[in-house]
Amino acid sequence: MNKVIDLRSDTVTLPTEEMLEAIRNAKLGDDVFGEDPTVKELEELAAKKMGKEAALLVTSGTQGNLVSILTQTKRGEEVILEADAHIYHYEMGGISAIAGVLPRPIKGEMGVLEPEAVEEAIRPPSPHLPKTALICLENTHNLAGGTCITPSQTRKVCEVAARHGLAVHIDGARIFNAAVALGVDVKELVSPADSVMFCLSKGLSAPIGSLVVGSSSFIERARRMRKMLGGGMRQAGVIAAAGLIALEKMVDRLREDHDNARLLAEGLAKMDGIKIDLRRVQSNIVMFDISDLGVSGSDFISALLKHGVKALTVRGNIIRMVTHRGIGREDILQTLDVIKEVTAKKLI
Repeated sequence: MNKVIDLRSDTVTLPTEEMLEAIRNAKLGDDVFGEDPTVKELEELAAKKMGKEAALLVTSGTQGNLVSILTQTKRGEEVILEADAHIYHYEMGGISAIAGVLPRPIKGEMGVLEPEAVEEAIRPPSPHLPKTALICLENTHNLAGGTCITPSQTRKVCEVAARHGLAVHIDGARIFNAAVALGVDVKELVSPADSVMFCLSKGLSAPIGSLVVGSSSFIERARRMRKMLGGGMRQAGVIAAAGLIALEKMVDRLREDHDNARLLAEGLAKMDGIKIDLRRVQSNIVMFDISDLGVSGSDFISALLKHGVKALTVRGNIIRMVTHRGIGREDILQTLDVIKEVTAKKLI
């Protein structure tokens, strides 16, 4: 059977052999009692890499974002975020259903919030209005096409927050992709933020887990929120062992994913009936519009699958493909051949 080229997400990455061996040999303890040495090592490494005081291992990015929101808000308060933010669209409404806070979506420019728009959205003191408590950024921005927020852009939003006594949380599920794409130390991307969540289980190839980082007092409170959500884990070193390798050895190779995404995007840009904004292809996500082909997104995806290529639809006729460690240059070239054949011969 020919290889299936899975471009649905970088979450489909499998752990390396080194990770599997590390899992087998991990030193373990009960993490709820604070006794798992491998978890402690991972949390210390994560905090150091992010330039923060402390870190907390969580099961997923969604849990990490929710823990961060719960830790920094009170019920009935308001959170400002970008209108296409992952927290707003794809995390089951936990921000409201569980944290009890009101999202205030603000349209950004390619996923980046303008500081002036943020300042305008902050509620004035009033007995009729919810109190603004938190600003959330997303870097890289998923629905914007994997776009990156620069250190300067983050700093300007954080300066607005500081003037109004607000906290800033970064949904950094793919923050290392942003750091590699921008050519900066990840610390520069997050230094002015109060909290950051990042994933181990996407481009970094670990099988499970995310980290939340911030001040020691923030992490102490966040640990209680994690427990409330059912996220207290016991011998969690089996997760942390793979996470250590992800942080130590899998960051630099993200450049390969970015190069492959650019190769894919530039190939798509040459095809009739496909629209793509190359400005948005900044990391490992490629999104393109097939409206001019006269077929539905679901039919297009089905046609690709028949030829061994997996992708996702986003909002009807917008297709998303994501490069990762399981995808090589030859897979990209084959994908382009498949798309060319499917569209040219009307095999949809």
